[in-house]
Amino acid sequence: MGGYENGDSSAAAAREGGVILGVDGGTTSTVCVCLPAAMPPPEAPGSVAVLSRAIAGCSNRNSVGENAALETLEQVMMQALTMASTDRSAVVAVCLSVSGVNHPSDQQRMLDWICGYGIAAQALTAVIKAHDGRGPQTNLTREIIRKLEISSPDELIGWAYADPSWARIAALVPVVVSAAEDGDKVANTILHDAVQELAESVVAVVRRLTLCGEDGKDQFPLVLVGGVLEGNKKWDISGEVIKCISKVFPGVCPIRPEVEPAIGAALLAWSHLRKEPKLQNGS
Repeated sequence: MGGYENGDSSAAAAREGGVILGVDGGTTSTVCVCLPAAMPPPEAPGSVAVLSRAIAGCSNRNSVGENAALETLEQVMMQALTMASTDRSAVVAVCLSVSGVNHPSDQQRMLDWICGYGIAAQALTAVIKAHDGRGPQTNLTREIIRKLEISSPDELIGWAYADPSWARIAALVPVVVSAAEDGDKVANTILHDAVQELAESVVAVVRRLTLCGEDGKDQFPLVLVGGVLEGNKKWDISGEVIKCISKVFPGVCPIRPEVEPAIGAALLAWSHLRKEPKLQNGS
């Protein structure tokens, strides 16, 4: 992540050349960073001077609805501007990278696994099945009950229906990963199934776009982003996904971004802004 400037520098930057906002909106959280529009080209992505960074909740419209998603985006951008001691009048460019805005509803199955909702939903199903005697016992029961502060699996259905948003359910992913790391067989099966599902989705996209060449051996980049892929070290979900893909396409080249997606979005807006005068002058 880039370095942060102090409040005086933030206000000065806003006065001199305005600011740029970059937003990374997902199912579990939404991040907005504010950069000075007049900043010089950074020596490296990690050296970007960030004026402020704000975090809000879910902005995936498939999860919370369009109105709630828009409210979250408005909230996180205003928060970032306030933290940078400026306001919306100083904004000269914005880049929104928001999940769920270009996927028809019939593609939700793939999205579920990518965002982590599917992992948590499978865990809840496993707990219910264990409680009913339809599935093996699992430590997920104890850990999820503790996490949700309920007294019995009988309360899970009521908990889920009270607010079935993706973000609320996806927040249980760390519990599943922790249980898997502790050796729980059910949790490990859930994660392995999620890895396989995601890998198969990537393989399908690579084939459709012929990124691997005619013989399937060409090299191609695969950028690893998202809380589920980035946030787990011991149970290396991203590493397992790469292993699965490599069995089909040995030329896959995993890339881990040097900066968080919100900064990448802001840099994209900054780059576009720098090109505008050339386009207007016809040069």
